[in-house]
Amino acid sequence: MSRTVEVDSARLDRWIEGFAARHDGATRADVPGCFVLTGGDGATAHGEPFDHARIGVVLVRRGGHAVGRDEGGDLVAHTCGTAYVQGRTKKGGWSQQRYARRRGNRADGVIDKVSELALRHLEPGSVDAPVLGGDRRMAEQVLDDDRLAHLRDLPRRTLWDLPDPGFAVLEEAARRARAIRITLEDASDRG
Repeated sequence: MSRTVEVDSARLDRWIEGFAARHDGATRADVPGCFVLTGGDGATAHGEPFDHARIGVVLVRRGGHAVGRDEGGDLVAHTCGTAYVQGRTKKGGWSQQRYARRRGNRADGVIDKVSELALRHLEPGSVDAPVLGGDRRMAEQVLDDDRLAHLRDLPRRTLWDLPDPGFAVLEEAARRARAIRITLEDASDRG
């Protein structure tokens, strides 16, 4: 069974030392865009850095949104907000359809608002890579806006496990985006 951990780049050397100690030594192979550690016991660790000086963060959920531009670890531009999009209702018939339309309209409004914020904070040439987080479908709909086409082909990182966005969540997302993602696999897992 593999698992993924996020390691701050400042802690990477110490993390590698710990991996080597736990797995009877380790050899490192660097390949473009990642590195692979192989322990003496056969365990492996695939590390994937996200080395970009300027990242754009787009977080959206039904309860809130946050868009920001991070340059070298500092949020230089950001906007956070909340929105109310009613959850599902148990009523049936016409009421259920009416509530579903209302929910859809409010969700579309949130997506439009986040798209406008992304246009303001993440203009062409201002970021090297976007980070999407929150609700996967809603965040991807934001990037479907033709005015944000300049973000689509850039390297991307995703953080779908975030709570409703606010400033603290935006800061955490920017920090996590810069972390090195390491996928660990024990020798017994590779059978």
